[in-house]
Amino acid sequence: MKTFITDDFLLYNETAKELYHNTAKNLPIIDYHNHLNQHEILEDKNYSNLAQVWLGGDHYKWRALRANGISEDYITGDKSDYEKFMAWAKTVPNTIGNPLYHWTHLELLRYFDIDQVFNEKSAPAIWEEANEKLAGAEFSTRSLLKNKKVEFVGTTDDPTDDLASHQALAKENQALTVSPSFRPDKGLSIENDDFLTWVGKLEQATNTTIENYRAFLDGLASRVEYFDENGCRSSDHGINVMFYEAATESEVATIFHKRLNGETLSEKEVEQFKTYTLVTLGELYADKGWVMQLHINPLRNNSTRMFKLIGPDSGFDSVGDQLLANKLSNLLDAMDINNKLPKTILYSLNSRDNNILAAMAGNFQTSEIPGKVQFGTAWWFNDTIDGMEDQMKTLANMGLISNFVGMLTDSRSFLSFPRHEYFRRILCNLLGTWVEEGKAPKDMVLLETYVRNICYENAKRYFGI
Repeated sequence: MKTFITDDFLLYNETAKELYHNTAKNLPIIDYHNHLNQHEILEDKNYSNLAQVWLGGDHYKWRALRANGISEDYITGDKSDYEKFMAWAKTVPNTIGNPLYHWTHLELLRYFDIDQVFNEKSAPAIWEEANEKLAGAEFSTRSLLKNKKVEFVGTTDDPTDDLASHQALAKENQALTVSPSFRPDKGLSIENDDFLTWVGKLEQATNTTIENYRAFLDGLASRVEYFDENGCRSSDHGINVMFYEAATESEVATIFHKRLNGETLSEKEVEQFKTYTLVTLGELYADKGWVMQLHINPLRNNSTRMFKLIGPDSGFDSVGDQLLANKLSNLLDAMDINNKLPKTILYSLNSRDNNILAAMAGNFQTSEIPGKVQFGTAWWFNDTIDGMEDQMKTLANMGLISNFVGMLTDSRSFLSFPRHEYFRRILCNLLGTWVEEGKAPKDMVLLETYVRNICYENAKRYFGI
């Protein structure tokens, strides 16, 4: 049976169809935040089979498999790739209403030209056809990116990484830019058991001894400089619980010294350390012209049993509900008061926070950079049709959707880029619906400018690409 993915998929009016087919469809992709493996891009890897490229590391699919009663050995365990693939084939028919149903069929169609409904009956033939194609040079990692007109990917990198693969890729002077992103979460999580181990890695990366807080800050500054020299345009911060607690450098130096000596810190001391350190980093980002991304309100590693078995980032995170408005305001203001607030994108995993983030972004705009502080795209559990529409409507209600930097995949999969198509279709349909309802004029030049900017040009300008 052929799929439901027609040329006008998700486009429910003539204006939407014109906007998508004439403008959005063929624009290049800037994917400024993802978790792709830069080493696999460098080696231009070919995956051995569809399960490896499709299911490996994809916790979206893992959660669906578990919800369908699939045993863990068919998900992250030792079953064969084909058995895992067939478990996914068994699960997909049950995912209608979940974006995974759409993404699965878009990926088969756009990469492999397989226009069939995916289920246990069709799966064996799809396995054979896709695997035969994956063996060819046109299905290597770089070719998969080129196939979708991906111009820029922003990977996610620890400050202690050597960036050797990024350096090698940069020397090739290819059309695709693979840019590192500075993710210093381990350096801010002073309360974690592995914090001192990470400080040791920072010492090795900087070839210095870190015996006090000033040396720690100098080490971070050194890595910011190193990342900047290697093409970094963005930092990224995972913030499970929003924090702000004012402190002086002297107070934080004492806190850092206590941690080095193995002493227990209070919640206030932990917040003081995180606040002062992130404000200091934010000022460095501003000096470099970087974008600071704040990913707020996940509730991570909910299942202790499964965390012990298979570790983090395995599909056991969910939506947090910590309050964030006051502390977020104070944190941004602490940088802005000295005119050192970098370009900033605010995301929350809890859609309840959409109004807060959209309104907060409006507090810190400047004339120099249109849309300097962004209410970021619908993230993770929210990158559904309803979630994307809600985020864009909220942004339009409270700010300027025209300056929105658009979609990202946040993905570990080289087959995830049809999600940009998904977003573009939803955007075009939203704009077209406003026209059809008499809420906007059918000025196609103006509307096409919106689409071109939101899908491509705004991100290109914002990240300095």
